[in-house]
Amino acid sequence: MSYPSETTTLTPPPRARFFSDVRAAIRGTEADYTEGPIGRALLYLAVPMVLETALESLFALTNVFWVSRLGSEAISTVGFTEAMLTMIYAIAIGFSIGVTATVARRIGEKDREGAARATVQAFVLGALVAGAIGIAGGLFAPGLLTAMGASPAVVAEGAGYTRIMLAGNATVLLLFLLNAAFRGAGDAVIAMRVLWLANAINIVLDPLLIFGVGPFPELGVEGAAIATNVGRGTAVLVQLVTLARSSGRVRVLREHLRLEPAIMARLVRLSGTGTFQVFIQTSSWVLLVRVLSDFGTGVVAGYTIAMRVIVFAILPSWGISNAAATLVGQGLGAGKPERAERSVWLAAFYNFAFLGSVGALLFAFAPMIVDLFTNEPEPARWGTLCLRIVACGFPFYAFEMVLAQAFNGAGDPWTPTWINLGCFWAFELPLAWILSRGGLGPNGVFLSITLAYSTFAVVAAVLFRRGTWKTKRV
Repeated sequence: MSYPSETTTLTPPPRARFFSDVRAAIRGTEADYTEGPIGRALLYLAVPMVLETALESLFALTNVFWVSRLGSEAISTVGFTEAMLTMIYAIAIGFSIGVTATVARRIGEKDREGAARATVQAFVLGALVAGAIGIAGGLFAPGLLTAMGASPAVVAEGAGYTRIMLAGNATVLLLFLLNAAFRGAGDAVIAMRVLWLANAINIVLDPLLIFGVGPFPELGVEGAAIATNVGRGTAVLVQLVTLARSSGRVRVLREHLRLEPAIMARLVRLSGTGTFQVFIQTSSWVLLVRVLSDFGTGVVAGYTIAMRVIVFAILPSWGISNAAATLVGQGLGAGKPERAERSVWLAAFYNFAFLGSVGALLFAFAPMIVDLFTNEPEPARWGTLCLRIVACGFPFYAFEMVLAQAFNGAGDPWTPTWINLGCFWAFELPLAWILSRGGLGPNGVFLSITLAYSTFAVVAAVLFRRGTWKTKRV
């Protein structure tokens, strides 16, 4: 595929060309993302990633919509379990950081063989970790709910849901890791299609298994867990078949199916730091839920609804952020650090425009949005307040997301890790406790979220401009 000259890098394409490029992005393209206009490369990567995460957002809302029909205890069960699952997501996203950076760098170096070998080692690591977590989570689910501050009623109703979700964590880990390899290679359309499949199955099965529609058994909140694992498990099988048969940038052949300690050690180094980075952030969410649990089930239910809505709004922005990470990794692999830097600032600007608009809409229509999920006064009240306070920080979140992923894509996960330590553990958590106990109640927790993420954005922008990330080796 040919491109205009590099001098047109930051010039938006004409309207007709823009829609043509969007269609090409959805179908899939063999474009070389280390050449040509950055805006078009970003578009080819971001469109399928945004569509991929948009359906993930829709699933998150659909899931809580159906579960909310079962009452506050069921919603709280999902909230407490999601708080624990954030630890698994931290591992999955952390591993994905290492996989994306490694595969993108190999593709930028035109080393598809190396990309395939890294993908195999990532799968082995993910399977081993998922097995250990699954055994522990399946055995100790009720105790974990109790430790999170769940009431006896929530534990009695929700232990089965928690057990199924934790025991089936392999579907989350492997889905994330293999999609990270596809994204790092620039095969964003493949990642989009498998996640669409997972969430489509999930969305269809949710009401059938929760309420026992037709021949399906009525399983209540446990039905939501089964639907999730069936959908994601099916997607993982499709990923494996695609890797074996695809003609895309990453294809796993029989000779790649062996353990390679050197590659695995490199992935562990990058992924270990990335996992710690995400763990800091996600553990702060767990502890925030623990702080909120002292204010009652209604507050936790309202917070759960609000955060699901916020996930719906923010997840598409991960598509833009992941596209920036891929362009950074491939740009550095191709020996073009300045192109990598321009890619990040352009992605940040696009994300700012998107999230700023979405934040304004959420603030204006928060009561109506929350009312879609509950008719109970207390959860509705706190859900509305949480949604409005957190939405005020959306313009800052746009830069935080892109800049953090840019460091990770460059193979420099330690920089956002140190920022996470300062912003979330040293700042957000103490602030949430002080404000909530100092007269603001749950609103103090919500305000701490906005302030912490906004601070991250400012610090990350200053450090990114220094440019030390350009010299990292992967």
